[in-house]
Amino acid sequence: MAETRKFAGLLQTQIRHEFTAAQQYIALAVWFDARDLPRLAKRFYRQAIEERNHALAMVRYLLDRDQPVAIPGTGDVRNDFSSVHEAIELALAQERAVTADIEAMAKAARAEEDYLGEQFVAWFLKEQVEEVAQMSTLLTVVERAGGNLFEVENHLFRESATAVEDAPDMPAVAGGKL
Repeated sequence: MAETRKFAGLLQTQIRHEFTAAQQYIALAVWFDARDLPRLAKRFYRQAIEERNHALAMVRYLLDRDQPVAIPGTGDVRNDFSSVHEAIELALAQERAVTADIEAMAKAARAEEDYLGEQFVAWFLKEQVEEVAQMSTLLTVVERAGGNLFEVENHLFRESATAVEDAPDMPAVAGGKL
């Protein structure tokens, strides 16, 4: 029974990380918005909602498994950056950290033979591959733009024309997806 608590504990901790990520993405969006970079701002406002939905999907899972849930405060959020590059680097580092956290949850679920937990976490593993790849691409675009932020904005505009919205296989979200 103690091992089952490890996975649930990691999941509870991850809820905090997801809410913190949501807040950090709002801070990034506001920073971009204040610099008249509407496409970057929109990208990160949308990303904040996605992270909020991830947190509440984890809440829904715990509720569905009759596990206790505590909604945590968030961690520290950074609000100032010296450049767009620095801001995107922070976002990429955050996504890589979340990936490591999700991998740890998957390992715990497998070690505990919690097949339902392992199945639940599998969606988030797949999602993290996409999140890291998208943030890596955005950082590359920023680097290639060489300080011309209009090129970054144009890239995001072109990307939005082919963007795929919500993943239909995403786990249920407590209170519903925004």
